Amino acid sequence: MEPESTTISAFRPKKTSLFKTNIKAFTFLLPAIIILLIFFITPMILTVFFSFTNLSLTGLNAQKLEFIGFDNFVKMFNDLRLYNSIAKTLVFVLFSAIIGQCFFGFLIAYLMKGKNAHFRRIIGICVIAAWVTPEIVAAFCWVTFLGDSGTLNSILTSFTGIKPIAFLFEYPMICVVVANIWRGTAFSMLTFQAALDDIPAEIEEAAVIDGASKWKVITHLILPILKGAITTNLMLVTLQTLGVFTLIYTMTGGGPGDRTATLPIFMYQQAFVSYQLGYGTAISLVILIIGAIFSFLYMRLLKVKV
Repeated sequence: MEPESTTISAFRPKKTSLFKTNIKAFTFLLPAIIILLIFFITPMILTVFFSFTNLSLTGLNAQKLEFIGFDNFVKMFNDLRLYNSIAKTLVFVLFSAIIGQCFFGFLIAYLMKGKNAHFRRIIGICVIAAWVTPEIVAAFCWVTFLGDSGTLNSILTSFTGIKPIAFLFEYPMICVVVANIWRGTAFSMLTFQAALDDIPAEIEEAAVIDGASKWKVITHLILPILKGAITTNLMLVTLQTLGVFTLIYTMTGGGPGDRTATLPIFMYQQAFVSYQLGYGTAISLVILIIGAIFSFLYMRLLKVKV
């Protein structure tokens, strides 16, 4: 028995070597941990802390920071503008991200599946060009296109003779939804394109031979296989769309009135227009909670294992 025990103990890693290995691993991870602490964990903690204070940019509250408990949250949930902003945000996310970007991203990716490499490259460049365009530039492009004397009105007036339409004033939500779909569809396209390329062509061919229509192949074969990619894409696109500010603010300023005042716009107005930073940070937590709820629902509805 002694030789056997000696052999086993010889193969056991020494505590000293394990400690050195852990130290090396921690050393390599340290830069990433520091970045997370500085740019993610610390701002999150400060946001939660300031939401319970009377932090302000001007006045007496700017000179004397005080802890006021749940006053900001009581004020927020008694403010009808909050519920209006939540409704506008849900409409914007539903039509811009969930329906718009995901649908068109999948459609473009599916139509490009199996096509010529040069064709895929050209279409990909055209779609991705909108995605890599800075948000402020994209917003000004759409303002120029949809303005009273913009490109769209010039085309309509030249070919139909109708009077110019104030699209940004009469249909502001539709305008910002379309603009965000145009800019964000590329991400969904790339996600679905990578997932579709992993599906063997033989599976689709077998389904077609068995008599499945194109629609059944998509709904009963491809979409179930892409369940993981769909969930990941929905979560990322939804969280990104929840935080869209520059595009909406540049195109409509949250107006006319409050017709496009989503939660980021409402938060900005309270924090930097009304100078109530404490109140603004409390509103930001609502955005965080809505994003967490969407993520949880996606995983539950699509039954994706984490």
